[in-house]
Amino acid sequence: MRFPHGHLAYCTNIHPAEDWESTFRALSTHAMRVRDLVSPDQAFAIGLRLSAKAAAELLRGESLNEFKTWLGEENAYVFTINGFPYGDFHGTRVKRNVFRPDWTDPARLEYTKELFTIISELVPEGIDGSVSTLPGSFKEFAADESQIHHHLIELAAFLDALSEVSGRDLHLGMEPEPRGHFENTSETLRFFDRLLDTAPDQEQIKRRIGINYDCCHFALQYEEARSSLTALRNEGLRISKIHLSSALALDPRIPAAVEAVGAFDEPTYLHQVLARHPDGRIERFTDLPDGIASLATADGREAEQWRVHFHIPLDAAPAEPLRSTRQHARDALALANEIPDLCSHWEIETYTWGVLPGAMQRPVEQQIAAEYRWVLGD
Repeated sequence: MRFPHGHLAYCTNIHPAEDWESTFRALSTHAMRVRDLVSPDQAFAIGLRLSAKAAAELLRGESLNEFKTWLGEENAYVFTINGFPYGDFHGTRVKRNVFRPDWTDPARLEYTKELFTIISELVPEGIDGSVSTLPGSFKEFAADESQIHHHLIELAAFLDALSEVSGRDLHLGMEPEPRGHFENTSETLRFFDRLLDTAPDQEQIKRRIGINYDCCHFALQYEEARSSLTALRNEGLRISKIHLSSALALDPRIPAAVEAVGAFDEPTYLHQVLARHPDGRIERFTDLPDGIASLATADGREAEQWRVHFHIPLDAAPAEPLRSTRQHARDALALANEIPDLCSHWEIETYTWGVLPGAMQRPVEQQIAAEYRWVLGD
């Protein structure tokens, strides 16, 4: 749907679906119910998530044309695709595998090309099309950055050609995440400096390769939306998409807070912990159990704040003594009021519905509709 800052959708990665049949079933049921709750009288935007399997199936036969026809019949449209999770994303142990294959692997490049081929056909005339992806790799993989650069440069050239043929402005958003190959503002800027130094056509890179700014992920880094987004823009980087999302926050010196956060320790997703110490030092733990284990050490017990990578519904902060970082999303929206061209692609991304503790569970369509109302200020 259109809103004051551009186009707003929710990411359909919240719905378990790993092939095209189950993806379409989720769209035709859950997404259409959300539409009826939040946008019954205007065109409804879908933030599409396609696994590699679903993307390949959608490109076979008449599936893509049939989907385009269905979108028209339902007064719906697609402007963005989440291309971060390549494979299974629900009902299995995802953890580090969400970063596989990374951008050193040709399979990641080919999958992303397929996603852009799809969105170049789906995005309406006059609207640009985006795909979001992982931040190159995962730090523990010790990736060869030259291979990441090589594949991104190839993709940028592909997108330039596809944009020319399709008449659509197509762009990739790389999504910094804790423990990713680049995870905060300074690392992101350095990565793009190196990429641009390597690229034969720097302007092509700036047109086609940008940032998917996830409010949860940057809040985890104890960064402010205004300073981070401004720094990225000042370096000429494109803000491809903004994910409206929030993380858990707590004071680990409060025993009740540590006990409460244990309810969010679940086996599907990676829940990185960033612990800030009184001297400003930030200690990073790959998963929540690692953070909890650190409290057995003197250094761990000195941390004054934790932020935990667990996406919390924007409208529903957890019960005290836990908190959320949703102010970061508010600040990003406020900045867009001051900078009209900050970003035209916005997406609610609370994919953790299926693993939220029971007390926070609501029917999924009701949760998503409530998040829309929070974003729109209703």
